[in-house]
Amino acid sequence: MAGYLVEDKKKVTTNRLIEMKQQGKKIAMLTSYDYTMAQIVDGAGVDVILVGDSASNVMAGHGTTLPITLDQMIYHGASVVRGVKRALVVCDMPFGTYQVCPSDGVANAVRIMKECGCDALKLEGGEEILETVKRILQAGIPVMGHLGLTPQSINKFGTYAVRAKEQAEAEKLLNDARLLEEAGCFAIVLEKIPSDLAKRVAEEIKIPIIGIGAGKHVDGQVLVVTDMLGMNNGFSPKFLRRYADLYTVMTDAVGQYVSDVKDVSFPNDSEGY
Repeated sequence: MAGYLVEDKKKVTTNRLIEMKQQGKKIAMLTSYDYTMAQIVDGAGVDVILVGDSASNVMAGHGTTLPITLDQMIYHGASVVRGVKRALVVCDMPFGTYQVCPSDGVANAVRIMKECGCDALKLEGGEEILETVKRILQAGIPVMGHLGLTPQSINKFGTYAVRAKEQAEAEKLLNDARLLEEAGCFAIVLEKIPSDLAKRVAEEIKIPIIGIGAGKHVDGQVLVVTDMLGMNNGFSPKFLRRYADLYTVMTDAVGQYVSDVKDVSFPNDSEGY
């Protein structure tokens, strides 16, 4: 067995993630948006698969996460769920589906859970959406929080720069984390914040804290799968580690196929019927 593969095939649950934090075991989380990628990511031992609204960028070519719709997220979520056996599958609630009012948020949350079959939902924001988070939790739906750089609020921020560097915003983030924990969230993603602040949150909050650009002193890490596989070559934030260069591998493979078709070396006699 390859060294990175996990022998424990038991389904990951929200409770197991909390136990992992208590035991000091780090949580590995990646995004997926389709059946084929989800099978690979799950089979390699990832603990949590996020069906991210980053599909808006990665799959549809939009500049932000804002345009993706509820129907599209359900489509991606259902595709991922069909490919997963072990990992906990968390689906992002897209922009506009929970910010208007708690009733809308609950109705849309229920629809995602029923139609895509994921295990939990992720919502961006703290105190501002707390009532909606509580109502969704009361409906029996597990919720993962998301604080720091919240991409659905990019038009408010006006930049993708590091968040919570100032004392006031740092204190608000810590308070928001406490509120989400008290409400019953099972985990929180912290995106692009100072490492010292992320460390403080992870120490003071009992539920798992998953970082992306939040340093190493948290309970786990998440990256966008196409970024860490090097499938694009135009995105290089400081926090990204590329584990492969699939852009080059795939371009070379497609180029070789084109060449083989044009010089009639594909298909050969053994590749026909």
